[in-house]
Amino acid sequence: MNRDRDSAGSQLRASTTPEPQFDAAHAMLNRMRLIAESRGEARIDAKRAAAIADRQASAKARRAKRTESAMYDNGRDPLGVGAVMDRLVRNRGWTSPVAVGSVLSEWDALVGPQISAHCRPESFEATTVVVRCDSSSWATQLRLLSHNLLKTFDEKLGHGVVTTIQVLGPQAPSWRRGMRTVEGRGPRDTYG
Repeated sequence: MNRDRDSAGSQLRASTTPEPQFDAAHAMLNRMRLIAESRGEARIDAKRAAAIADRQASAKARRAKRTESAMYDNGRDPLGVGAVMDRLVRNRGWTSPVAVGSVLSEWDALVGPQISAHCRPESFEATTVVVRCDSSSWATQLRLLSHNLLKTFDEKLGHGVVTTIQVLGPQAPSWRRGMRTVEGRGPRDTYG
């Protein structure tokens, strides 16, 4: 009978001690660590990882602060033609004349094909574009659209390059012939 009691007590003790459970996540982590070690990768703790991240951020900031000509210490680094021309224009103060040229040369792209088919820029002086339209109706339409065009010019060319648009109607033919003319109102047509 003692024997039965001892065997029952041992069964009771065995059920109260916790069995080691299989933790799948922990096993997978250990397996990945072994694979990383076999590839030669070293395990990095959080403090060391933060130090590496700080070092990389400071190096990136130093690279960002570096100017075009200071890429190498002696300033003789090779640059692209576009970068050289941009620096030349900026250093010489030619930004507004270049913007003036771009208004006149890129008129079609700035205002669109429909407006550029009927209105052409004639001159650009002191932030004012003088535009000649082929009909009086297009001149009126362009006067109504001038606020939107100024916004477009500010976005594409820079703020303050074009501040006003002077719209001119079609050029009427001259009715003055000969040495003597009579002052008067002239023809009553808008020629457009």
